[in-house]
Amino acid sequence: MKKISILIPCYNEEDNVVPMSEAIVDLFATELTAYDYELLFIDNDSHDNTRPLLREICAKNPKIKAIFNAKNFGQFNSPYYGILQTTGDCTISMVCDFQDPIELIPQYIKEWEKGYKIVIGIKTSSKENPIMYHLRGLYYKFIKKFSDVEQIEHFTGFGLYDKSFIEVLRNLKGPTAFLRGIVAELGYRRKDIPYEQAKRRAGKTHNNFYTLYDAAMLSFTSYTKIGLRLATFFGVGVGAISFIVGIIYLILKLIMWDNFPMGMAPVLIGMCFLGSVQLFFIGLLGEYVLNINTRVMNRPLVIEEERINFNNDEENKND
Repeated sequence: MKKISILIPCYNEEDNVVPMSEAIVDLFATELTAYDYELLFIDNDSHDNTRPLLREICAKNPKIKAIFNAKNFGQFNSPYYGILQTTGDCTISMVCDFQDPIELIPQYIKEWEKGYKIVIGIKTSSKENPIMYHLRGLYYKFIKKFSDVEQIEHFTGFGLYDKSFIEVLRNLKGPTAFLRGIVAELGYRRKDIPYEQAKRRAGKTHNNFYTLYDAAMLSFTSYTKIGLRLATFFGVGVGAISFIVGIIYLILKLIMWDNFPMGMAPVLIGMCFLGSVQLFFIGLLGEYVLNINTRVMNRPLVIEEERINFNNDEENKND
């Protein structure tokens, strides 16, 4: 019997972990009876009642597992690390707030059985925030023009990954834990399934401007060169224009020495403009350096504080 792993990252999801676990268990009991399963929750240092609820859930069902992170390791590291801890023939990663439709799981498995190693969901619309949905669309259209690697529009990580692809992830040396980019860059032939993103069933979204900016810059600095090259081209262009303007000013001053006062305004405007351009590109360069620094430090993705219901797997390995 094939085993399906379901990975659910969570952070302050006390209103969702119990309904989500019940929905997954019921799905396998009714529609997916031909498959064994494991359900793994990885908690990213929740401060509400999520962890006590997970302990209760795991105590009632040995097929439900949990990993508690020692601290919050960010929106990318925790799910990525969780995928590496699964033991099924394939792993389905989805969020805990029901925005990723559970109803797609049987369809994912059906496509996987046809031979696809990767099956992912592509948002065609969103009931959560249509403005952010369209802004993301514009961002993807922009980055696709300058990236050598395919950029998958409106892909959040919700998908099915064969164990062979997960083994590829395990063998990557010091990668940035950006699953969306790795799927596009290194993934097998895949099947894309469209869906409409629902509203959160309960709780508040944990995305804010900073987390969205972090995701955008991680993708931008990992898969494009346009930022650094734009700085080079812009610097050459501004330098050439400044040189030409300087020559024109010099000629006019020499021709009309007494009637052509240069004044301080052009100098101040030029200094402010060049200063702002320098600050912008220093910041952009810093994003690239930060990305490189994250890679070369080779820090662990996650430090675990506790794991629950993994004893059976360890015993099987020993046997």
